[in-house]
Amino acid sequence: MTTDWRERVSRLTLDPDAASEAVRHFEHVDRIFGERFAGSVPARAWWVPGRIEVLGKHTDYGGGRSLVAAIGRGFHWLAAPSSDGRIEIVDARTGATCEVPLAADVPHQPGDWSNYVISVARRIARDFPGAHTGMRAVFSSSLPKSAGLSSSSALVVSTFLPLAAFNGLEHHPAWHEDIPDRCALAGYLGAVESGRAFGRFPADHGVGTHGGSEDHAAILCCHPGQLSVYRFLPVAHEGDVVRPEGWTFAIAISGVHASKTGAVRDHYNRLAAEMTRLVALWREATGREDESLLTAIESGDGALDHLRAIVASAPGASTLLPRLDQFAAESTEIIPAVVERLTANDVAGVGPLVDRSQRLAEDTLANQIPETIALVRSARALGAAAASAFGAGFGGAVWALVQRDQLADFLERWRAAYLVHHPANAAAAELFGSDPGPAAMEL
Repeated sequence: MTTDWRERVSRLTLDPDAASEAVRHFEHVDRIFGERFAGSVPARAWWVPGRIEVLGKHTDYGGGRSLVAAIGRGFHWLAAPSSDGRIEIVDARTGATCEVPLAADVPHQPGDWSNYVISVARRIARDFPGAHTGMRAVFSSSLPKSAGLSSSSALVVSTFLPLAAFNGLEHHPAWHEDIPDRCALAGYLGAVESGRAFGRFPADHGVGTHGGSEDHAAILCCHPGQLSVYRFLPVAHEGDVVRPEGWTFAIAISGVHASKTGAVRDHYNRLAAEMTRLVALWREATGREDESLLTAIESGDGALDHLRAIVASAPGASTLLPRLDQFAAESTEIIPAVVERLTANDVAGVGPLVDRSQRLAEDTLANQIPETIALVRSARALGAAAASAFGAGFGGAVWALVQRDQLADFLERWRAAYLVHHPANAAAAELFGSDPGPAAMEL
């Protein structure tokens, strides 16, 4: 029986262009699955989106705030359970395969996409004793790789969801205690990816980067047409704001891969280590046990100034103080003010606030490159209400808030302006529009 993918994809409420692309991907995955796994039990389908980090630059692993949205691009999966306890996954676009056992001692494969699958397999096998059902799966992604749209976390989520379903993990006692809702699941999967402990579940290797749960929260919890505010450690939903009527996101992929390997991974992890050090200094000086940096600076009147004084006399203060101020500005000033402006439909008031966030990324995080800086500057010059680089940095993508009826023209002019100064990226750069989209779901 032929699957009506248009009918299934219609449940996602994507915009017409994104829906057509999703149908094409699912049809391709369906065909490859039938060729590769003929005779398997009927497959089930999952949609897992990428995300836009509107604001929240390097805040989540410190328990800070993020303003995020899912997008209309993502992973398209078909998966069927297998009783042999093995996981076999095929990338329909490239033909690459990953075959690993569902076991707690699977060796890691640093630098390969299979390492994300392995991290999930290890944690499920160890954290949920009795989980022995593997899967046969085929996926196709419409997310550019290493572009800042969270393709890596989307792979973690999309590997986990079928295995959780096939093994009935929601009925496991440990699930009930530590993963009672999707926010908690986002926290758990962030820990799976980073290797952190979570609740009763001890730490493991992870994939090598010490990140947080922002991406997983956006992928699992966001809603079509809305931007959502989350804080972290633990993941907590603080509110939503509807995308301004008549406005949409233009997204530019710089063509420079934001790969978290080598020196870039070390820089990323240094930023995370600075957050850990700030919390440690606070605890040592005050005797408090605040779980996160945001909890610490919001613990009372004058807490942020108190922490600044503590840090000022500590080794490394010249680096730690600007990092503290960037985190505090992003989490406690910029994001609340942007939400207030958007709620009031004051789109013009958003731009200067986002400009400040971008400057802090350039000057304090030092995670921007000439290409992303150029894309932000040209977007603003071309009339975008606001624009910012997003994701881990060191490459990747930029979003711009533009009027929907001007999107096509804006994208054309934005691309032309970018390639004047960075013509070498012509082949790899990609520009497109996206409304806030739906969270991960089974279709």
